[in-house]
Order: sequence, then structure tokens, then C-alpha cells
Amino acid sequence: MSHGIHLRAVPYDHPDALKLDAQVQLEYQARYDGEGDATFLDPAMFVPPAGLYLLAYDAADTPVASGGWRAQDHNDEGYADGDAEIKRMYVIPDARGKGLARRILAELEADASAAGRRRMVLETGDQQPEAIALYLSSGYAPSEKFGYYRDYESSLCMAKPLPSQATPA
Repeated sequence: MSHGIHLRAVPYDHPDALKLDAQVQLEYQARYDGEGDATFLDPAMFVPPAGLYLLAYDAADTPVASGGWRAQDHNDEGYADGDAEIKRMYVIPDARGKGLARRILAELEADASAAGRRRMVLETGDQQPEAIALYLSSGYAPSEKFGYYRDYESSLCMAKPLPSQATPA
């Protein structure tokens, strides 16, 4: 599949993470008429066990994809207790179509589930058909809206229950 690609957990403010974050913001601006993602994200939100930030590196050790999750609980932005929110899923154009986003997504789901989270949630937009297709094919379903963009027409929210980690007595 994706030969020579390896995933590495890094801090959200790691230099390689910042580089990919700048690229995804440019992509959002291109797709949404100059609007980047203004959601406030703090590196502390992605520190295990309450989150995780992953980068995918190619055989030349170049960062080619990113994704993270952060714990969310019930609040006035529409989250529920036990939520794990996916943020900053991004694959550079040259590395698309190789299953990297799906691989990162699976790792994030497994990690959030192991951390006791009950549901993966994400927000994407109507100008990101590739993302929508990935999430629908990965078992996500449209959900009630939440988060910074919950009042935006172009915002789409999705959720997927996580398997329980409880072991039968």
C-alpha cells in the first residue's frame, strides 16, 4: 500500500506539524473564499491520553500527512461527554490517493477508543468532497452540529460510535 510511510506521534506545535498546518489553512482558504479554520487549538489539547497528534512521514522522512484527536465533553458548543474530535486531517497533494488519511483515521480511532472515548466526531465542509467520502466510507454518519462552525451553512458534522474498551467481568 503506502511503502516507506511511517506514522509518528508529535506535539501539535512540532515544526513539521506547523508546516502542514499552514498548508491545510491555504487549502481551506482556496476552497472557502479566503476563510481558514479559526477554531482555537492549543497544543495541550493533543497531549495523550486526552488527545494525540500524528504525522505521516515518507521514506525520505518528509511529513506528508497529519491528523489528531482531542477529548471533548458536554459543553455549550454541542459536544457530548466522551467525544473525541478529529482535527487537522490533511494529506499533501502529492501523497493523496494512497490511503494515508484512512490509515491516520484508523490510528486516531483506535487511540481514542483505548483512552476511553465513546464517539469520534468531526466537522468538515461542503467544499471538501474527498473528506466527506472518506468519512462516509469509514462508518461516519451525519450528526447534530457542534463546534466553532456549527452555525455555518457550509459546515457538516459527522460522528461514529467507538467500540467500548470495557472487558466483561
